[in-house]
Amino acid sequence: MPIVVNIDVMLAKRKMQSKELAEILEITPANLSILKTGKAKGIRWDTLEAICEALNCQPGDIIEYVKE
Repeated sequence: MPIVVNIDVMLAKRKMQSKELAEILEITPANLSILKTGKAKGIRWDTLEAICEALNCQPGDIIEYVKE
């Protein structure tokens, strides 16, 4: 899939655990895992905004297009 999700990279840069981010976003760790692995069919704008706010980053830091 040409869309790569880099939440793990941003978590590492911010020295934050997935569990902590899930709590901030008020979603289950399982749902965060689905987002992190790129298995989600989509993401709501407000969820993307909350992730960017929690990780102090831009959407392009989290979602990347990589040509196959």
